[in-house]
Amino acid sequence: MRENMQTEAIMTAGMKLLNENLGLIETEIFIANVKNIGFDYTKWRENLWEDLTISELLQKAADYETAHPELIPARVKVI
Repeated sequence: MRENMQTEAIMTAGMKLLNENLGLIETEIFIANVKNIGFDYTKWRENLWEDLTISELLQKAADYETAHPELIPARVKVI
């Protein structure tokens, strides 16, 4: 039962994020495309940042951490 609750919470959070950032219609288009083209998230991630240098990638990570401090546990030291 716990696993299903976690899955439901993840799906709810994901749908909320998609709707807030894309809108209802664009979210539906996104989901339809992911389902129809057999989207492979792992392959997609392999090339996601290939055009960035290490410095640029680290800067992106730092910017994200600054914008989302609530995601960083208190015991973690941010570089």
